[in-house]
Amino acid sequence: MSTWAGQPRVEGSSETVRMVLLTCVSIGITFTWGVEMTYCTPYLLSLGLSKGQTSLVWVAGPLSGLIVQPIIGVIADESTSKWGRRRPIIVIGSVIVALSLLTLGFTKEIISAFVSDPATAGVLTIMMAVLSLYCVDFSINAVMSCARSLVVDTLPIHKQQTGAAWSSRMNSLGHIIGYAMGALDLVKIFGPRLGDTQFKQLTVIAALGMLLTSFITCWAVSERILVSVRHDPRRAQGRFKIVRQIYSTLLTLPPRIRGICNAVFWSWIGWFPFIIYSSTWVGETYFRYDVSPDARTSDDALGNMGRIGSMALTVYSSVSFISAWVLPALVQAPEDETFTHRPPASLAPLIEAFNKVKPDLLTAWIASNVLFAVAMSFTPFASSFRFATAIVAFCGIPWCLSQWAPVTFLGVEVNKLSGGSGGGGNVDRAISPTTPNRRLSNDTSSVELLRLDHGAAALEAGRGAPHHGSTGELSGIYFGILNIYVTIPQFLSTLMSGVIFALLEPGKSPELAAEAPPGEQSDPTGPNAIAVCMFLGALSSLVAAWSTTQLRQL
Repeated sequence: MSTWAGQPRVEGSSETVRMVLLTCVSIGITFTWGVEMTYCTPYLLSLGLSKGQTSLVWVAGPLSGLIVQPIIGVIADESTSKWGRRRPIIVIGSVIVALSLLTLGFTKEIISAFVSDPATAGVLTIMMAVLSLYCVDFSINAVMSCARSLVVDTLPIHKQQTGAAWSSRMNSLGHIIGYAMGALDLVKIFGPRLGDTQFKQLTVIAALGMLLTSFITCWAVSERILVSVRHDPRRAQGRFKIVRQIYSTLLTLPPRIRGICNAVFWSWIGWFPFIIYSSTWVGETYFRYDVSPDARTSDDALGNMGRIGSMALTVYSSVSFISAWVLPALVQAPEDETFTHRPPASLAPLIEAFNKVKPDLLTAWIASNVLFAVAMSFTPFASSFRFATAIVAFCGIPWCLSQWAPVTFLGVEVNKLSGGSGGGGNVDRAISPTTPNRRLSNDTSSVELLRLDHGAAALEAGRGAPHHGSTGELSGIYFGILNIYVTIPQFLSTLMSGVIFALLEPGKSPELAAEAPPGEQSDPTGPNAIAVCMFLGALSSLVAAWSTTQLRQL
């Protein structure tokens, strides 16, 4: 059996404060993703890449998720660092993210300092920009993997729904801040102190935000220290043991976890083109239908397109943020069937009446896939940026559920598996500021085998009796495997997008690569290739809805 020292602890005087501190790093993660998703596609197009070439660059996202998250999950699961299993990786990854963002924003200046030939400098600028983008994606995936596992490790089963909801809220808040800043003219506000372009200033702000939010979470959370790892046949041994362990776990996934992963797989074939290209699609729609031909040749086309896209995504993130607060109150959580709630007598009749029509989380997840499919089916017909913005904003509702539901279900299942593994699998994890945090020392008396005692947490949550929680010991590898099911469809979407771009818009962007000869430019009056990609994603979302319904039988 595994042995542990100390207990998890989160600073704060109330549960709300503790949840904010525990999930604060999500703000920095999504802020960075927001800058990348909004500006990197038009930025790469402005460097002279075609849409087909840009779609190949975006393989960085799924590739990093496929490689980094499962491997980091296994490494973190078995880490015996005195600082904890997740926090050291969050700190190291955040520093790499910050440095890579600064390199991405100032690539031209860095290259021009060493290379004077314009043709050579142009090629090297593209290469360094792509390399920096890969570094951002790989390192932020490591941070994201450990941030999600940290929530599962820290919270007992009956708090997994709350933790997932708060992570979704922080994600939406990070997007709102990032997209709102992108919609502002930062160069006019801050001057050239942080850079002479909108993109440069956003990379500086994102780098600082990533460091600040990760520091807050790592400061506020104290992890249990893994002293020794229990023997488990699922843990591979010898050379390449990490790869072998991931592979063996993939082959032996419990049916319900496999069902969750299958539903996520199909949904992400639809979500990936939306996430990568929606802001560019809104900006292109604006340039196609809402501006004069003279405005299309503006010297700041990248900034204009980025601000229009950011404005749409700001509305989208606001809808997602509001949904993350409202929907948990309107949707029955998975643990609601396990616990008996005791509402005040005066409110009991109203609550009982509402609970009769209150949908469960699985039903809400199914509905979110259908809603997203409906929204994407309208994309080829958008003939104004206002209509395009409305479509993007509406997707904030299904996006909230798509991020909240699978994490909640998987967190519950992982904790159940850990709790059923025997020995020291169960642990008191009430995140109270008064809970002592024992540090590892040479004195063996400080090393304790933590036993089940969730009475305090259960009573604090309003439950009538203690609830049996668990360690979430293997949360890293299971969340890494979930991410495999997120990333493989991204490869499929990238391949699909590349084919569509090659057929419909084979040339360079007429708005952003104006220096290209007319014969090499795409036709701005033809069908919008991005809209076609998102329309095909609607079909996959319908398959995802059907896959989600199958969870009822598992």
